[in-house]
Amino acid sequence: MTLVKLGYVAMSVHLTNASPSKTMTYAQFSKLKDREAAIDKLERIAFENLENCLRLLKHNVANDIQFFRFSSKLVPLANHEELKGWKFMRPLREILSHIGDYIDAHPMRVDFHPDHFVLLNSKKKEIINQTIKTLSMHRSLLKGMRVPTKHRCVLHIGGGYEDRELALEQFIHNWALVPRSLQEMIILENDDTTFHLRDALYVCEKLNVPLVFDYHHHLAHYEKEAKPWEEDWGRVVQTWEYSPLPVKMHISSPRDEKNFRAHSDYVDPKMFMDFLQGAKGSTPEIHCMIEAKQKDEALFQLMRDMKGFSNIEIVDGASFIIK
Repeated sequence: MTLVKLGYVAMSVHLTNASPSKTMTYAQFSKLKDREAAIDKLERIAFENLENCLRLLKHNVANDIQFFRFSSKLVPLANHEELKGWKFMRPLREILSHIGDYIDAHPMRVDFHPDHFVLLNSKKKEIINQTIKTLSMHRSLLKGMRVPTKHRCVLHIGGGYEDRELALEQFIHNWALVPRSLQEMIILENDDTTFHLRDALYVCEKLNVPLVFDYHHHLAHYEKEAKPWEEDWGRVVQTWEYSPLPVKMHISSPRDEKNFRAHSDYVDPKMFMDFLQGAKGSTPEIHCMIEAKQKDEALFQLMRDMKGFSNIEIVDGASFIIK
């Protein structure tokens, strides 16, 4: 038996006016002649984004959801070169503390998944420096919420740069450039175009980093001669052996056969069950992050679908046991 907890990404389709990703471009910022007023506006947007995060967490608790991914766009322009020296954390301390209080009162797993431009296997120094700045920003937000930072930030390995094997080794080389406090925050994911499951396992096992298995990515990209993912699943679970958190995976479904890599509005329950049948009993608990266009509604629909399987025991509104 395995307990499965479902989570979703960043925003709700059920809550109105609750986006945590309201933004301001640098072009908009630079049009405001009063720089101090422009920074005040940025800070108001960031504060509103975080207020909406708190609304989302309350919505989650009301619906038994104990797993949530924060938007990585909470603080617009936080790492923009032209705003160097902006102490964006100062005006956000109070709201971040309120979020931390709520998480303390209602324990849940929260994390981040920075955008694709966060690359740790680049050969360009400026990209590595920007990546480290972005990771530091995510760490500051977690610290502001008093959330333990270990294994809270999902990354892809990065670009293939026309030589996949060399790109893997470049990641391992660049890892030494990352401060220890940021290394501990990172978990890695197999992707759908370049680095498949065995590539990700190679890096994770070498660096002692947990692997987030993305089942949809795996179906979109794996070596045809490779053994079935189930035979490597034990290795995936092993990467989480020393983590304070349960095993994490991503679940989504293809939009259609023509657009196989694109995410559908909902999760195909049969596809999800195929994964669960291969993983059940391997670990006491798995947290499954739903990456679907319909966000929390996709989670609710998947829970309704799970009730139709005889080997599923519903625990609450967002979790179940597979027997």
